[in-house]
Amino acid sequence: MAATVGEACMKKRDGRTVSRAALEEMRLMALERMTEGESPAAVAASFGHHRGRAYKVWAKARGGGRGKRALLSTQGTGRPRTLAPAQEKQVFKWVNGKNPRQYGFDFGLWTRQIVRELIAQKFGVSLSLASVGAVLVRTGLTPPKPLQQAYQRDPQAVARWQQETYPGIVRQAKREKVEIYFWDESGFRADTVQGRTWAAKGATPVVCVPGQRRSSSAASAVNSKGGFWFSTYSEGLNGELFIELLRRMMKGRRRAIHLVLDGLPAHKTRAVRDYVDSLKGKLTLHFLPGYAPGLNPDELVWSYAKRTGVARNPLRAGEKLADRVHAQLADIASRPSLVRAFFRHPSVAYISDL
Repeated sequence: MAATVGEACMKKRDGRTVSRAALEEMRLMALERMTEGESPAAVAASFGHHRGRAYKVWAKARGGGRGKRALLSTQGTGRPRTLAPAQEKQVFKWVNGKNPRQYGFDFGLWTRQIVRELIAQKFGVSLSLASVGAVLVRTGLTPPKPLQQAYQRDPQAVARWQQETYPGIVRQAKREKVEIYFWDESGFRADTVQGRTWAAKGATPVVCVPGQRRSSSAASAVNSKGGFWFSTYSEGLNGELFIELLRRMMKGRRRAIHLVLDGLPAHKTRAVRDYVDSLKGKLTLHFLPGYAPGLNPDELVWSYAKRTGVARNPLRAGEKLADRVHAQLADIASRPSLVRAFFRHPSVAYISDL
């Protein structure tokens, strides 16, 4: 009857479903019981194992003079890696902050295939795409969506703005007790949809948007202390409209403003200069380096507005885009903590008057 019970247990127990720690404990207990005189068959039956398993445990413990140490679990070494640690570090140096074109490739983004070809060229080693991916992950590399940057951007001009020009503006503003605002304009589309939504596999969901192409524009000025001004408009921006927008911003203001903005031609017309001169120091314009929108925290305002506005919640029937944009910007203006948060982004960390 004992043998029958043991066989029944043996059919129910699968060692592959038992943890390594539990198997180790069972081996040690089995050795202890057999050392005390219990038969290997009885010990194996009590654990639901074949009696041959118990004999293997007994032989392993007695062989080589290692005793219980021979029954302890060990970590498998696994298949040795093709690339040495120093070679993997070199792969990191090739990829991090570099461009595939610097190594003779005709594509500007890193892919596993390109890294695989580069490794083959430099080390004479052929890896699978899965192995290349594992190497990249082990070295701390990830595949984020890259930011876009104009090739006309002047790094020296950007550094000069961050280290010299803007700190000088801050010192002047503090001396004159005036405020610093960053200005920018942007356009909104009613038929823009961003983000993802869930749906059954193979069934691409449909989001209803207005059939007519509708657009609206807005200008805003943002301050590191939480100040926010905005205005919407529909026509194309030119010098005359820019002056009108400046008039709206300056209306009722008691303190002078240093306004930082990009070098758009509409911002630099003779009429604009005459208007600024007519304010007799109440408004001063400072222009950012060319092709460096990331230096302007107002760009982050637009990014936030477009991610959370009509792109995520399309217009309903009869709703006007300009009204929606105005309401969203008014909500931003009512939340100074949100406005201040834009200035904590790494791209505008140079702004020192927080």
